[in-house]
This record gives sequence, C-alpha cells and structure tokens, in this order.
Amino acid sequence: MEYSCWKKKTKREEFLEIMDEIIPWDEWVSLIVPHYPSGKRGHLPIGIGMMLRMYLL
Repeated sequence: MEYSCWKKKTKREEFLEIMDEIIPWDEWVSLIVPHYPSGKRGHLPIGIGMMLRMYLL
C-alpha cells in the first residue's frame, strides 16, 4: 500500500494525460454526433469518444 503511489508514470500515461488536457473533446464530439451512425441498422457503432481517440493516436 505504501509504495502504490510511488509508481513512475509511463510515457504512454503521460502522453494520454497531455492529450486530454490539450484537445477539447466535448466540442469535437458535438461536431461529429450529427454525422455519426446511430446503429439503427447493422452492427452497433463504437462510442464516439473512443473512436476519436483511436484516430488521433
């Protein structure tokens, strides 16, 4: 328990934190929502936030 908070951050964790600080996710998602498939037909789409993060990585 004592050493759990001393874990060094990985470069991946640092990168994702910086990306979350820089990118205005709410604004971008609101722009994409009208054009994103609703899933009424075919397979269910992946969440907008997750897809946006995957494309930006």
